[in-house]
Amino acid sequence: MVSFSYSPSFSHYRGKLWHVAQRSDMLNSAAFNAVHHSRSSSRLCSTFYRAQQYTYSAQTEKEKERYWNIIPAWKNVECEEFVSYRFQLRNTVNHAKLTKFLIDVLPDALASSDNPQLQHIRTKHDFIEDANSGLELAPMAVRLTPHILSRINWAAPLDDPIRRQFLPLKSSILEDHKSLTLDSLDEEADSPVPGLVHRYPGRALFLATSICPVYCRFCTRSYAVGAPTETVSKSPQKPSRKRWETVFQHIEKDHSLRDIIISDGDAYYLSAEDLREIGERLLGIPHILRFRFASKGLAVAPGRILDQTDPWASTLIDLSNQGRRIGKQVCLHTHINHPNEITWITRSAANHLFANGVIVRNQSVLLRGVNDDVETMGNLIRSLSEINIQPVSNSSLPCHVLPNFFTTPHLTKIQILANVVFSLS
Repeated sequence: MVSFSYSPSFSHYRGKLWHVAQRSDMLNSAAFNAVHHSRSSSRLCSTFYRAQQYTYSAQTEKEKERYWNIIPAWKNVECEEFVSYRFQLRNTVNHAKLTKFLIDVLPDALASSDNPQLQHIRTKHDFIEDANSGLELAPMAVRLTPHILSRINWAAPLDDPIRRQFLPLKSSILEDHKSLTLDSLDEEADSPVPGLVHRYPGRALFLATSICPVYCRFCTRSYAVGAPTETVSKSPQKPSRKRWETVFQHIEKDHSLRDIIISDGDAYYLSAEDLREIGERLLGIPHILRFRFASKGLAVAPGRILDQTDPWASTLIDLSNQGRRIGKQVCLHTHINHPNEITWITRSAANHLFANGVIVRNQSVLLRGVNDDVETMGNLIRSLSEINIQPVSNSSLPCHVLPNFFTTPHLTKIQILANVVFSLS
């Protein structure tokens, strides 16, 4: 049980949480204003950029371990190749490739689990059998990038927080809440046109694609995202100019809208051309003041931001600059849930976006067995703030929205968040 020193009012916590969530935002804004609004802005921009590059160059040279070399198939892969987005795509592991990958990477005997449900899994064979059985029941397909596979402790995978997010084990699955459905947020009921969810005043969710670089086990959009599984048929929102045009026309006609989130699957799976088309169309709508591309890319394939052969990041930077010139905000919202997901590549990618003026925010989800303790959540918030990613939200979803094996008791959630706030104050 997490210690809890005293019980002030909820409004006190809310104020403290807002202060912590905004701290990195204020620091970023101050740095940005100092650079871009000085009389000698061009000189300061250049100096600031060089200083940032030098800092990260020194840091990454010190930290540039080839963490992917723990995977036998990638033990001789050089940094430049691993960072390449083509390498990440080419070596992504799906269900068809999973068994072979696990045979190669797992030791014969596994470290024991603290979870009583998993303590019977002791060998490589046990793990593979349980994983394949889990996938037969899972609503999401398996899709794992080399980056994320390299961050799992394969000597002790049973309790690994990253494995838990992406690779199911049948023995850990619990009976779900009776009200849990595939469309647990009832998004289809709030869709005025296919591919647009309009639930809150002034804000809408543009479902641009149904593909992600990885598939999370706790996805609340399993009714649409990813390939069909043995238990779930999907209603995908595949990229389509015709469907997009219907969405754009609705947004143009609805003058109550101010804020658009581009997601569904993952904006990382939009081509640079698609990214530009969506971004420039939204920038051209007078009443749309801000929009954000939602992507887990920084968490699962951060090298794409640094890959000079891939125009995705430069397109995002250009859209951000276009928006700033006309007083509109274009952001990237990412989704990192555990500090172990962050590497020197993540830090370099985040710094590249920051140096080029792109606002990056993070929305994490409080997940049992992943980040549901004060130390982990505190380390995550600190790690994000140190690389200029604003930790603006920590979602705590109830059991009728998340699978039961990820939910935490309400009191535990409050205690964790309160103690994290005090530890960061």
